[in-house]
Amino acid sequence: MTAQSSLQQRWSAYLALMRVDRPIGTLLLLWPTYWGLWLAAQGTPSLRLFVIFTLGTWLMRSAGCVINDYFDRDFDQQVARTRQRPLAAGLIQPAAALRLFVLLCLLAAALLPFLNWLSLALAGGAVFITITYPLFKRFTHLPQAYLGIAFSFGIPMAFAATRGSVPAIAWWLMLANACWVVAYDTAYAMADRPDDLKAGIKSTAILFGRWDRYAIAGLQLVMFGIFCGIGLNNPMHWPYWVALLGALLLAIYEQNLLGGDRDQAFRAFLHNNWIGLILFWGIVAGLAHPGAISAPVTWG
Repeated sequence: MTAQSSLQQRWSAYLALMRVDRPIGTLLLLWPTYWGLWLAAQGTPSLRLFVIFTLGTWLMRSAGCVINDYFDRDFDQQVARTRQRPLAAGLIQPAAALRLFVLLCLLAAALLPFLNWLSLALAGGAVFITITYPLFKRFTHLPQAYLGIAFSFGIPMAFAATRGSVPAIAWWLMLANACWVVAYDTAYAMADRPDDLKAGIKSTAILFGRWDRYAIAGLQLVMFGIFCGIGLNNPMHWPYWVALLGALLLAIYEQNLLGGDRDQAFRAFLHNNWIGLILFWGIVAGLAHPGAISAPVTWG
């Protein structure tokens, strides 16, 4: 193997460790952050905040993947879908992964001086959750709930950065997103359930057992209920409701996928990107429609 090919292989391994080749996680983290930005700014977020939150989301999601694989490298060797991850396969040494994690966190921290103090305080909580999330699957069947909090922190941060405060609607939106995260990450865990049982990994897919599809449906209904509440308490125009209906139909379609095998469950997980995108489109179009809200977005 030449020095150039060895270097290329190492770069490919680092990019795979950051999941650059699998952007689904970044997108699932970006959509709720964008929901928050657009609602907080009443449809006109600043370009500065849009760029900061987009870069910060990508960097912290990459950092989260690195630290997750660092803690899970022994578990990953026992799960078919994760066996070839760089740390599990020995392509990257654990110490090198930790250095990459610190670098990504420092790059994300370089964005913080452009935000206000409330955003900085919330960012500290987000970093703590990112670091500790991988440990939860060792002692609780609810790591997906903890992930739901981690994947929702962009919402209050977006409101804090835009308004300097976090109103009630931000917390409701955070709850809606947390329910959505638990739902789609349970589908993700359903694909790994046989291997996780052998390896001793805990998840909501194992906790819910044969009730998994019903639990996912219930969580999705809570999410859609909160979105309906946001629409009813604010004069969101018809594109918002069309998008909500479209997202609901996609969620129903996912239930059919969840009735299949492991591959179908993983497809159901990937399918959630379209739900996030459609809801984002609904918020943007609902706020941009002539006659849309001009007063601050509220809940009640």
